[in-house]
Amino acid sequence: MSTNLPRAILDAADISAITQLILRERESRDLARWDTLRACYFPDSTVRVSWFRGSGPDFVSGSIEMFRRGMKAKHRLSPVLVNLSGNRAVASLGGIIDVPMTLKGVEMNLSSYTRFLYRVERRNENWGIVSFDAIYTRDELTPAIPGRSISIDAEELKAFRPSYRMLSYCLATQGYSVDSNLAGDDRPDLVEELNRRLSSWAGSE
Repeated sequence: MSTNLPRAILDAADISAITQLILRERESRDLARWDTLRACYFPDSTVRVSWFRGSGPDFVSGSIEMFRRGMKAKHRLSPVLVNLSGNRAVASLGGIIDVPMTLKGVEMNLSSYTRFLYRVERRNENWGIVSFDAIYTRDELTPAIPGRSISIDAEELKAFRPSYRMLSYCLATQGYSVDSNLAGDDRPDLVEELNRRLSSWAGSE
């Protein structure tokens, strides 16, 4: 794009490109478009979410395996907010992760209320994801068919954080280890630390 254009127009174009990148990343995961999902991440990117910690490309591989195991999550997304800082930016958006699953023989729906945070960077004129983190708010587990129910012993939930308790429980039943030290509404110190780290990286403190 011509650098003779006003800065406001150039910034708007970058914000639009970043917004589309984030939406493409989430949609690609929902629709199992794995090559498109992988292209959203730089090879040296990092992902830190409840069930995974590692590189962006490995996150894609893990997502494929999760999909094959029947955990087919869908995401309800709010608008994307982009804080642009030259060739770097931090993008955030609220979301609800919906995961249908069967627990104790009953069809259930897990919903995890979350804020997604992305570090993105322009390299060789292309925007890509440098990191993906989540801040967990709360979650709920409801029957897919009204009137059905399951009983969960409170002792089974003691090890899990309140902000992503049911998500952790459901993941554990599927054999996943869950990181208990992620940012969440029940740990404002971790939220502050994450936000500070991302702002410092972008140079927008």
